[in-house]
Amino acid sequence: MEQLIEKAMYATRWLMAPIYLGLSLALLALGIKFFQEVFHILPIIFSMKEVDLILVILSLIDITLVGGLIVMVMFSGYENFVSRLDIEGDGDKLGWLGKLDSNSLKNKVAASIVAISSIHLLKIFMDTENIPNDKIMWYLLIHMTFVLSAFAMGYLDKITKEAGNKDNF
Repeated sequence: MEQLIEKAMYATRWLMAPIYLGLSLALLALGIKFFQEVFHILPIIFSMKEVDLILVILSLIDITLVGGLIVMVMFSGYENFVSRLDIEGDGDKLGWLGKLDSNSLKNKVAASIVAISSIHLLKIFMDTENIPNDKIMWYLLIHMTFVLSAFAMGYLDKITKEAGNKDNF
């Protein structure tokens, strides 16, 4: 009975597979939004102010960072929690594939969130004359919360690894 329950529990990891596949739809939606922005600015690029162009470019960078985050979570999550990706013969294999454990993935996700938040904050700073000071304060506070959280996660991971290394000696 115990083996049956354990095998059933282990098999439930496959319930995550469609969720990771669904992230590819989110990636597709981001790609559509990215090119919608590009096609939107092309006809007016010569009449745009430099600041407006920079804001659009920052939005494109933001979309790109979120896309990279989706790819990282989709592939690493699948490999860590569902099954190995069998693409050994493919010369196009990503270098980090199979090397990110769940702790490394959490740290990379946190770092990506900080980077995305930084880009968003830079967009806010470039448009400060149109944004009330109290909102700027909240954006900054939220960003600092992300930064401190990412730092704390990295620091805790470092402590955990150091403690693990001491146990191995």
